[in-house]
Amino acid sequence: MKKILRIVFLVVILGAMGYTLYYLFEKNQESPIVYNTKTPEITDIIKKTVATGSIIPRREILIKPMISGIVSEVYVEAGDFVKQGDILAKIRVVPNMVSLNNAENRVNQSKIELEQAKIDYDRNLKLYEQKVISDATFQPFKLRMRTAEEELEAAENNLDIVKEGASKSGKSSSNTLIRSTISGMVLDVPVKEGNSVIESNNFNDGTTIANIADMNDMIFEGKVDESEVGKLHEGMTLILNIGAIDSDKFEAKLEYIAPKGVEENGAIQFMVKAAVTLKENQFVRAGYSATADVVLDRRDSVLAIDESLLQFQDDSAFVEIEVGDQQFEKREIKLGLSDGIKVEVIEGVNADDKIKEWNMPGKG
Repeated sequence: MKKILRIVFLVVILGAMGYTLYYLFEKNQESPIVYNTKTPEITDIIKKTVATGSIIPRREILIKPMISGIVSEVYVEAGDFVKQGDILAKIRVVPNMVSLNNAENRVNQSKIELEQAKIDYDRNLKLYEQKVISDATFQPFKLRMRTAEEELEAAENNLDIVKEGASKSGKSSSNTLIRSTISGMVLDVPVKEGNSVIESNNFNDGTTIANIADMNDMIFEGKVDESEVGKLHEGMTLILNIGAIDSDKFEAKLEYIAPKGVEENGAIQFMVKAAVTLKENQFVRAGYSATADVVLDRRDSVLAIDESLLQFQDDSAFVEIEVGDQQFEKREIKLGLSDGIKVEVIEGVNADDKIKEWNMPGKG
């Protein structure tokens, strides 16, 4: 029995030793861990925030009529360039029947008064020529006839205005001719021939005849979150990315930050405006959506590394520099501006140093 136990014990010991030798052999067959390295690079570091909005003209004017009626002619269409004073449309007046009746009655009364004044004038003119009456006696009849003539002319002009919107003597400056108040491009003509329009007055905005804007002076209008607005100031540079123009970027200068925020979806947003710099012969349509990268700070052509290479201990930052084949040493560095991906290195590494990607080992 003792002999059997001794044999079993020896077998177990030999088995354990064999397994240990096999494990060590397999372990030696594994490839050693090789850490990848990266070198610093010279690049631009831009720290920015993003504002969303659109591109709009600084001056966009809604042209409205000063008289109600029906559009009889439209002389422009969207896309046309117009100058200040150009005629955009013509309105045919639909007269109010009460006003028309009063104007016609006034004309008739003026004619009657003129006929009577002329009769009195002619009768007294003969007496004046025969020196029967004095000049002082004749003058009232002459004045009455001239007054009656003026009254008839005024009544006829009033009738023309009620019927057609303009008098015969002032048709060139008629309210029925809708003119552009600025020079620019016609963005929209919301009315067509035959549409009824309402005049602009104290009680009504009036019907829009056309939208006109100066397309050479564009601004970016967007909104910034309250967490970022404190970092902005007037005069900052914005880099615009217009969704419809992927091939180009635009610069803009921040010129307005709203003093009051507006709540949207539970967050406070502040309106910002920036003047867009357009290149020569470059056309940007009104209403393009855009995102603005607001440059908070930047460093041009500086030595930088990926933030993923950094290690931190207490308040200090470190990287591991390769000093031999897969041999590394920790080195404290001084950092500058970061954009969240790359960070400026002020001191601690050189352009030719190889920095360990400590969290990305590879197989040798």
